[in-house]
Amino acid sequence: MGEDAIRDARQDAGVTAMTVAVAAEHLGITKEAVRKRISRGTLRSDKDADGTVRVYIPAYSTMRDAAETQSDTTALISAKDETISTLRDQLEAERQGHAEARRLLMAALERIPPQLEAPESPESPSPAHTPTKPPAEPQEGVQRPWWRRIFR
Repeated sequence: MGEDAIRDARQDAGVTAMTVAVAAEHLGITKEAVRKRISRGTLRSDKDADGTVRVYIPAYSTMRDAAETQSDTTALISAKDETISTLRDQLEAERQGHAEARRLLMAALERIPPQLEAPESPESPSPAHTPTKPPAEPQEGVQRPWWRRIFR
């Protein structure tokens, strides 16, 4: 079977052969996108003897793909809008909860009397009665400064 016979058989099966540029315009995508689809194997193609690449597209694909793309786009936009609405509601609820928590904290802080000095507990000695400890001996391996060695 020659190339013409293959092309004729594909046209009979509801497949249209067109150049990359025409296929891109027909599908509503760029030429680079058509070439990428060819390389991925999602679009069938052949190369003519003169080097022209022919892309085989099912005749129904553009109308069906356009309708599917439109319905997919509409569904995605609807889902996005619904998600945004839900997130806005959650954000507003969090803001209200945060404002309420701040209000309660401020009310609790107003009820606490101000304290000028910390109360002394009976277990801890006052600073005047704290015994002074001699400075700790340096750790082994750490050399003391010369003036500490002289003036103990």
